Amino acid sequence: MTVQDSTARAQPETITAVPVRHPWRWVAGVVLAVLVAMFIHLIVTNTAFNWSFMFDQMFRPPIIAGVRGTIGLAVSAMAIGVVLGIIIAVFRLSPNPLLSKTAWVYTWFFRAIPRLVLCTLFGNLGILWHRLEFGVPFDRQIGQVFGIDDLNARIFGVDARTFLSGFIAGMLALALSEAAYMAEIVRAGIQSIDSGQSEASEALGLTRQTLRRVVLPQAMRVIVPPTGNEAIAMLKDTSLVSAVPVTSELFYQLQAVGSRTFQIIPMLVAACLWYLALVSVLMVFQYYIERHFSRGYSGAPAKAQPLPGLVATGGDHD
Repeated sequence: MTVQDSTARAQPETITAVPVRHPWRWVAGVVLAVLVAMFIHLIVTNTAFNWSFMFDQMFRPPIIAGVRGTIGLAVSAMAIGVVLGIIIAVFRLSPNPLLSKTAWVYTWFFRAIPRLVLCTLFGNLGILWHRLEFGVPFDRQIGQVFGIDDLNARIFGVDARTFLSGFIAGMLALALSEAAYMAEIVRAGIQSIDSGQSEASEALGLTRQTLRRVVLPQAMRVIVPPTGNEAIAMLKDTSLVSAVPVTSELFYQLQAVGSRTFQIIPMLVAACLWYLALVSVLMVFQYYIERHFSRGYSGAPAKAQPLPGLVATGGDHD
């Protein structure tokens, strides 16, 4: 036997890849296609949807003003919630027991109360206080101790019913509730960063800038995805301020048209379409923000791989 013959016998046989057949995938696809066709036929042929009326009304000036009001309400409430949430998260992680316990009570309270209840409560705060005044508390009692009957140590005050208008009351209710959730998200993001990062920054002399320049930039990769979900939830929860009520809001305007014309279902469908469009835009922004803060991170999860669909057949290897 020559060397060439032994080398030829040692080479493995060619592997023939045979695709695995999946008949049940085709069955499931056909069933889903039939169900989708039935659903489309249902919504197209049912005259109760009144599509022409719906598309005619959902782009009228009052509805467009409601869309602007909804966006403004969501952006302002989310901005206040994010800033306040960061502050509460820092308090929660503070070694000062008074700050940490106060932050815990805040998150416990506002996470426990439904947002609809908060919106209704803030809309009626003018019943409890006719004026909101800021200054030294118990000023009159303190004055009586020192023999001053008319001591007035209030710096300024506002009429509660004027200040807590529908928009402001709804915005504050949503923002304070959102701050409690954002505090937990930020706290989780900060705690996900190894403590060695803080120790290294302090060793380099960045004692007062550790959180802002070292910890938070790294924690943003963990904070951004749930914050995007919170922004989407906030946009949808703006419909709750109709209980205040806030007239410059999308769902309120659509409900008003439906009640006035007795076309409830078409206006509810219009609300669904508007919220789908707005949330889709937010999801696009969330995708690019997540991609920005994930740059340079080697531990990012890889793309999902498809299920193995090939079976190798052939001869045995020597």
